[in-house]
Amino acid sequence: MRLYACWHKAFFIGINWLDIKHYKTIVFDCDGVVLNSNKTKVNAYFTVAKMMGGTDAQAQALVDHHIAKGSFPRNGKIEYYLNNIVKQPITDELMQQYMHAFDEILDTTLMECEVATGLLELKAATPQARWMLLSGGDQAELRRIFPRRNLAYLFEAGIFGGPDQKEDVLAREITNGNIQLPALFLGDSKYDHQAAIGAGLDFVFLSDWTEVKDWQIFCADNKIIVIRNIGDVKYF
Repeated sequence: MRLYACWHKAFFIGINWLDIKHYKTIVFDCDGVVLNSNKTKVNAYFTVAKMMGGTDAQAQALVDHHIAKGSFPRNGKIEYYLNNIVKQPITDELMQQYMHAFDEILDTTLMECEVATGLLELKAATPQARWMLLSGGDQAELRRIFPRRNLAYLFEAGIFGGPDQKEDVLAREITNGNIQLPALFLGDSKYDHQAAIGAGLDFVFLSDWTEVKDWQIFCADNKIIVIRNIGDVKYF
């Protein structure tokens, strides 16, 4: 396994810093962690903006906002687009049209995305931990796709997504006892890190599929453990 040292600060995370069998709960982001779907989502944002009458420049602005916000819930990104880019009044009907357009695209494309190598091996290596999926994608969409991909059974602590924000889900599930501490969050965005640390979870950044352009600097500045993908996690 390779553990990264970020280029501008020579730090390595020692292999003994994290014991995967220490955790009672492991929380996974979806896009870029469990599924290689970040580029699929980028394409969907551009396509939906165009379908709804946006120009190429407006569609790209939505894509840029999506990437900048990482795993932030989709409805919030659409509201930003309507308020700040196309400057269009937000109505429940319009939001439903946007969400339906995403459903139409992603219902097919998410069935075709690569699943992270090593997922089943990690499950076997962590019998003490309950798994949870926590995504910025639409919760209803995730709960349709993951059973169809025969992945839902892995996440006995539940599958959660938007419109709820991740920090709210984590706080709620800790309070109701569904998330047992100590817990680990595996993510690929700055927002994942923010939500995890704010809720008292340990955090590991997965770099292979991330859309964060400055992830090396970000992880170095915040002293975050970085690994390439789920296939590496089991070796901690």
